[in-house]
Amino acid sequence: MTVRTRFAPSPTGYLHIGGVRTALFCWLFARRHGGQFILRIDDTDQQRNVEEALAPILHGLKWLGIDWDEGPEVGGPYAPYYQSQRLDRYRAAVEKLLAGGHAYHDYATPEEIQAERKAAEAEKRIFTYSRRFLAETPADCARFEAEGRKGVVRLKMPREGKLVLDDLVRGRVEFNWANEQDHVVQRADGSCLYHLANVVDDEDFHISHVIRAEEHLSNTPRQVFLIQALGYNLPQYAHLPFVAEPGSKNKLSKRKLDKYLKNKDFAQLVEHGNKILHAIGEEKPPELLNPVMVDFYESVGYLPEAIVNYLTLLGWSWDDKTEQFTREELIEKFSLDRVNKAPASFDPKKLLAFQLRHMQVLPVEQKVPLVLPYLQKAGLLSEQPNKLDFGKVAAVVRAAGDRIKVAGDVLDFPEFFVSDEQLVVDPDARGKAFGKPEAVDLLKKWLEILQTVKPFDDPTLEKRLHEFVAAEGIKIGQIIHPLRVALTGKAVGLGLFDTFAILGRLVSMSRIKRTLRSIESMPL
Repeated sequence: MTVRTRFAPSPTGYLHIGGVRTALFCWLFARRHGGQFILRIDDTDQQRNVEEALAPILHGLKWLGIDWDEGPEVGGPYAPYYQSQRLDRYRAAVEKLLAGGHAYHDYATPEEIQAERKAAEAEKRIFTYSRRFLAETPADCARFEAEGRKGVVRLKMPREGKLVLDDLVRGRVEFNWANEQDHVVQRADGSCLYHLANVVDDEDFHISHVIRAEEHLSNTPRQVFLIQALGYNLPQYAHLPFVAEPGSKNKLSKRKLDKYLKNKDFAQLVEHGNKILHAIGEEKPPELLNPVMVDFYESVGYLPEAIVNYLTLLGWSWDDKTEQFTREELIEKFSLDRVNKAPASFDPKKLLAFQLRHMQVLPVEQKVPLVLPYLQKAGLLSEQPNKLDFGKVAAVVRAAGDRIKVAGDVLDFPEFFVSDEQLVVDPDARGKAFGKPEAVDLLKKWLEILQTVKPFDDPTLEKRLHEFVAAEGIKIGQIIHPLRVALTGKAVGLGLFDTFAILGRLVSMSRIKRTLRSIESMPL
């Protein structure tokens, strides 16, 4: 059997972390077994579809490297891959269900259905529709319509027995048919509902494995009934545990950002990301400024490999110790029998740890293209950087090391990309660094030494500074702190000797002179 899986997002919102995890598991399973991964757009609900939301969904999957073999922008032998373009197939399926006695026209109003439901609740019994307004013949339909009623098509569900399935994640699952309602499959306007379209598409696209979120488990009985009634092949089902809120077992939701901000790690994730987006002047819809949405991570500079690695471990594990995987290793090792049944809690702190680990093993020459766009968007670098610009960026990235956890963190070091006049000086740092009168004299003496230091590199500068400290009989902090503020305008930053080397002799001396002039003309 050829393995064929599908991910079927609805364009009713942007790409959610939970949805990505489902798509990722479908993709890994297909790749593991040399099969195909199909992308289908479930856009039957035209009232809720958001046209502009589809592009971010496709882009987000591509950014993560979750490529599809068939679907939008790719095509395939079973096109079209949009449900809105397959309505004739669904209507034909409805006619087949009616002809086979597996569905019926029903003319009950919503109020009449609700009245029966309330009566069942009052009598403490399972609600089962009486089928009182079932139309068995065209004459029945005409009679009901003459009363002004509008008909829908309902499934004629079994009232006895059980459905037993072997779920590839949850094991044996059972459903009592008596608990199932006569679900509507076609509305009064002739449009068909998701569950019917879903079953027809899975058959037409030869889907072998339906891998989806656990919330769809309750939909399975009506879909299996449809499959059997239409004479289709039954796929294998695997219902994944949902991605839970930070520190909770409740489902992660894009609508609960205010609640999640009470979690310290989640709040820090948002603050970190928003600082970067503010620095580059990125204006995005509020929905995409939410760390529950994938676009947030691309915007602030996470690595797709880190996201993929972390999300795979939300509900799946290889053993009790291995966490770091390449994409190739995940494909090689992934299997549904290692998927957990319990929800996995989204942990922003752990996600950042994965990001840092993946960033650490990335060579500097691969980090430079990642950080360049942030410097350009922030106006710190030209749109057409030259060789010297690339060299400076590489030097900053190398010196910053683990301080650049995500690509946008390069914006924490604007001092290396602005002119002396543009350098922002922290007044508190300036006050502390030059609070003692000897700081100015020490800076002047060191300035004289800088003119003759050769070569102007880390080891030489470090050696000469230690010699200077010994000769002056001072503690090294007495000169390092004033120097750092003079060069960067900040109390903390990259290593002092890295800073000298990156700025170069001329800029370093210029900034020290500028600081001395400002100190002498403006008493503290």
